[in-house]
Amino acid sequence: MKQVVVNGTFDILHSGHLALLNHARSLGDRLTVAIDSDRRVKELKGPDRPINNEHERQEMLRNLRAVDDVKIFDTDQDLIDIISNADILVKGSDYQDQSVIGKTHAKQLIFFDRIHGYSTTKKIQDIINR
Repeated sequence: MKQVVVNGTFDILHSGHLALLNHARSLGDRLTVAIDSDRRVKELKGPDRPINNEHERQEMLRNLRAVDDVKIFDTDQDLIDIISNADILVKGSDYQDQSVIGKTHAKQLIFFDRIHGYSTTKKIQDIINR
């Protein structure tokens, strides 16, 4: 059974997320999504994030057809522990020139071409501007 892992915040789901998750699922038999804890999101994205708390994000993702499991992680080591069981780690192409946590722990790292125009930060700004 080929295990695929995707990680991220997945705060406000949008079409870019769905494309990433569907593509990742097509690469294997089981897709696990690892999401940043609320504490970690605040640290990475700022005090106004996340919009949806970790349990709401987990529940939304669990209800997507492509997703088999959703795990919350709070530290780099927590994420590495999740990735270490993966055959494939899928990251958005915006991470190609960055350090990817756990890339040496998955058997294969695949970059998904990010769909331009979709980002949670942009979506939040669009809502504010309305």
